[in-house]
Amino acid sequence: MVTLKDIARQCGVSKATVSKALNGYGDIGKETAEMIRSVAAEMNYLPNPAARQLKTNSSHNIGVLFEDPTMSGLAHEYFSVILNSAKDVVEEMGYDITFISPRIGGSSFVDHCRYRKCDGVLVASADFTRPEVRDLIESEIPTVTIDFTFDNHSSVLSDNVEGNYRLTKYLLDRGHRKIAFIHGEQTSVTKKRLVGFYRALGEYGVEVPEDYIQEARYHDAKACSAAASRLLRLEDPPTAIMFPDDFGYLGGISVFEEFGLRVPDDISVTGYDGINLSRILRPKLVTYYQDAEEIGRLSGKKLVESIERKKSCIPEQILVEGQILEGESVRTIG
Repeated sequence: MVTLKDIARQCGVSKATVSKALNGYGDIGKETAEMIRSVAAEMNYLPNPAARQLKTNSSHNIGVLFEDPTMSGLAHEYFSVILNSAKDVVEEMGYDITFISPRIGGSSFVDHCRYRKCDGVLVASADFTRPEVRDLIESEIPTVTIDFTFDNHSSVLSDNVEGNYRLTKYLLDRGHRKIAFIHGEQTSVTKKRLVGFYRALGEYGVEVPEDYIQEARYHDAKACSAAASRLLRLEDPPTAIMFPDDFGYLGGISVFEEFGLRVPDDISVTGYDGINLSRILRPKLVTYYQDAEEIGRLSGKKLVESIERKKSCIPEQILVEGQILEGESVRTIG
């Protein structure tokens, strides 16, 4: 087995310098650190996790909590990009990732994290009202949440208020006044998007009927299809429908065909998330791009900071901006 001493001898440096390079410390030169890591890779060096844990009292293992009521799992591109980006960041900093579940090693998320000796947890998707989730957040284990905030804990947030404000304003600027909004289940994300929606309408002095606001589920084409059908059966149907996400818009396509409507000639539509699917659809979907890669990168970086600098790390809420992606699914009227 290759040891730190072997690498130090090969590189002509001290064992301490090798340790610092492999653990990402910044008090050695960049070129020296890169050379040491390259030699270690060539020598097929593998750190002894048990020895490292005994020495540092750290497992270098990060837990990920990802609950998905739609059962789409990591097929959901928004979350898969977030998690992949976070994974890349924490692995570069010497950490492994483990998905946590109350079904393994105990009766709660906290139990499983302790069982796996997680140094910290990234809460990517969960019902934040559940006592089991709150118990985890309030435990001694450092956590970072995505798209939800807890007092005195760090979170990384897509700017859902601003995102839906811009998307609604995009429709208003193109003459639409009968704008319907299909939103997902009642979560903090939904509440923020509703704020953005009504804020834009208020600036233009536009009011919409309560029937124009329909609840479905995120990443659920069937639920979005049912909501779109209810909107089109109204006595005074909307000229534009905002879907909760790009995937949910797929449910609207079959409904539009059923009603003999063409996008955008007869009905205008927008999505949300800006996943690759939105760029492939024809007509190309107008949508709001959430920077999932940046959300993942920042959440991973903040979690490692929370783990390694417990006494000096300041909890913060980090907002990540997105942008509207142009398409051909919105018609200008007026």
